[in-house]
Amino acid sequence: MSNSLRNYALAIVALAGLALSPLAISHLDEDELPQSYRQSWFAMLAANFGPMVAMVKKEIPWDERQMAGYADQLTALTTLDILRGFKDGSDKGTTRAKPEIWETKADFEGKMKDLKNEVAKLQTVANTNDRKAIAQQVVATGEACGACHDDYKAKNYLY
Repeated sequence: MSNSLRNYALAIVALAGLALSPLAISHLDEDELPQSYRQSWFAMLAANFGPMVAMVKKEIPWDERQMAGYADQLTALTTLDILRGFKDGSDKGTTRAKPEIWETKADFEGKMKDLKNEVAKLQTVANTNDRKAIAQQVVATGEACGACHDDYKAKNYLY
């Protein structure tokens, strides 16, 4: 296939994808979109933070470049407004988000802000290649992340 034909085909596929994107989410009701948003956000958090923890625990080999990359990805993730995923009324359905999130929203929002601050510190230290400092900040970030688990995250899906 020639380059121009391949580029044309890729453009058609991209346009079709854009045209069909609303159809892909049209089956979701108004309350499912915030749930999907927050569940995706937390999945990305785990996908990037999990390997960092594994490196600190020596479960996988330490890789300075990957460590810094994961920290960069976490920082990028925290630029997204996770609180959009917790709009009023989005507490029903397939979720592990406890109702206490909406009952004590200011506390929850404060804990999410603390997590964002710890992630920013983690990105700074991850680029120093100081393993001890990185390990300490991974622990601090994990503590900030875990601060919500007892009060706001159910062990099993609710409803």
